[in-house]
Amino acid sequence: MKTSSLVLQLATALSLADSTLANAIYQEPSLEAARAINAWKRAAPDAPNGYTPAAVDCPSTRPTIRLANGLSDEETSWLEKRRSNTVSSMREFLVRMNITGFDAGAYVDSHAKNSSAMPNVAIAVSGGGWRALMNGAGALAAYDNRTPNATNTGQLGGLLQSATYLAGLSGGGWLVGSLFVNNYTSVQDLINSTPDQSGDLWQFSNSILKGPESGGIQILSTVQYYDDLYDTVNAKSEARNFNTSLTDYWGRALSFQLVNATDGGPAYTWSSIANDTEFAAGNTPLPILVADGRAPGEILISGNATNYEFNPWEIGSFDPTVYGFAPLRYVGSNFTGGKVDSNQQCIEGFDNVGYVMGTSSSLFNQLILNLNSTDAPQLLKSVIANVLTDLGEDQNDIADWTPNPFYHFNNKTNPNAANKRLTLVDGGEDLQNIPLNPLIQPVRHVDVIFAVDSSADTTADNGAANWPNGTALVATYQRSLNETIENGTAFPSIPDQNTFVNLGLNKRPTFFGCDSSNFTGDAPLVVYVPNTPYVYNSNVSTFTLSYNNTERNAIIENGYDVATMANGTLDADFPACVGCAVLSRSLNRTGTTVPDICKTCFTKYCWDGTLNSTNPGKTFASSKLVQIKVSAAGTFVPNAMGAVAAIAAAVFLML
Repeated sequence: MKTSSLVLQLATALSLADSTLANAIYQEPSLEAARAINAWKRAAPDAPNGYTPAAVDCPSTRPTIRLANGLSDEETSWLEKRRSNTVSSMREFLVRMNITGFDAGAYVDSHAKNSSAMPNVAIAVSGGGWRALMNGAGALAAYDNRTPNATNTGQLGGLLQSATYLAGLSGGGWLVGSLFVNNYTSVQDLINSTPDQSGDLWQFSNSILKGPESGGIQILSTVQYYDDLYDTVNAKSEARNFNTSLTDYWGRALSFQLVNATDGGPAYTWSSIANDTEFAAGNTPLPILVADGRAPGEILISGNATNYEFNPWEIGSFDPTVYGFAPLRYVGSNFTGGKVDSNQQCIEGFDNVGYVMGTSSSLFNQLILNLNSTDAPQLLKSVIANVLTDLGEDQNDIADWTPNPFYHFNNKTNPNAANKRLTLVDGGEDLQNIPLNPLIQPVRHVDVIFAVDSSADTTADNGAANWPNGTALVATYQRSLNETIENGTAFPSIPDQNTFVNLGLNKRPTFFGCDSSNFTGDAPLVVYVPNTPYVYNSNVSTFTLSYNNTERNAIIENGYDVATMANGTLDADFPACVGCAVLSRSLNRTGTTVPDICKTCFTKYCWDGTLNSTNPGKTFASSKLVQIKVSAAGTFVPNAMGAVAAIAAAVFLML
């Protein structure tokens, strides 16, 4: 995810890369899973007029833009609940990590009433299309104590329940968004579901360019699917002259695969997550999606680009450019100078869940260009051509959030303050393909970030394409050194990409920032979890559009093994080392002696500052475990998370 011009070249080269795998053989779900799926509720259909934003009476306290000099009142209040609710999960998790010579239960008990002493955990899932969604799903399944067997010896279930924040970007944002929109269900329930239970949720055998299979809760043929895309976006365009872009079509198409509601839930909004009973009670992490700002006419995205976040309450940025947050529920209203004038009505419904997920992944607008090669109605093709004509080819990757909520807000520093349009792009276009920026803000006090990287950094010249090489971490580190944009954020030192490859840091979990005494700011410890082959070559192209369920599940299982190092079979101490990483900053704050096993873990997994920047050549490793056999006609025998014992017994390769 480099620049829009590079993206266009890639999309053109890969436009015919759509997989032709046959229809999947579905796993038979358990009765419990079936009941769970049938009971799914979603983020609420809060939009007053379907996909089309509509005027409503403003609340008695009219919406305003707040300065980013702290957390919102809503997040502050929510944190009190969430941090308290993580204590029991964290205690159970840390005890089970079996940190030799350390009474984790007693430690948690002694600090349970002091949230500032307890570890503050975040998880970040990178972009990378469906590859990132599936690989990231494997990691989240490994961290989720709802996954069968995930609390057995060697496993990491419960880390998700201990986390305060869960951030996603592009394909990782689809994962985070889909889980939260569908009642924060588990990955296991999703892959155990059938179309009869969940419509076409996470059924990727049909390309997004073709649309869902007719059946389940979806009743659309391909032509009806395109008619629906056209009708919903056109209605928005005609209402109050809202600008529309290719992202509207892209976000609507995504919703058919990711939202468990008829026609992709056109009325479901991101801000409605805030009112979900479980989220409001602090029983889930806080979901955050990330996008980049791009000034009109700008083509290349630099490290100075403003990073925007979407959380259930707000859209905005801590960056010193915008340095403000707008109430997401009322985005679409005419804000000027930070407020909606008294003679203006408020607007609701702009923050459609598909549009938010599409904004974070607007790189994939390029796929909408391929509609010309499908049987889409000519009317839809003509509309898309008109969008391109209006915007210009150089802006075909934008999401248009006009009217700009930050119009004439922070005029001295906001590069877009004088523009009535706010144009956002894929959050990875500035190379920060892991959504770390919201998690390193000092006001959030995050101690440890589990950074799941599914980026496609390597090429065939490296030995194999589409594996990560640390580029995303390098980009965030370099940005943290830029005084004009870093705004008090601190980040661990990160080596160059050649060092990542030469030292094998992109082939196993690696810790960065273990010694907090080396930082002048409040930098978290980063546990880097790069996609690498364990049981399946999950380096599928970012632009491969379809996967049968056997391949989907194989990629998820590979991600599960990456996150757990095959459930500790490659290193029996790995779970303890993860526990040490979680505790590290907390031990420092409380003046607690670091256990000897943690010192051993940090020696083993922390980058020690060694550099090897020579050209690595072709170096990528083969699978560490026996490969799963996937075929179009075959049944996927190992349960994606349930065949751990069998895999653990396999002959594996050393790191």
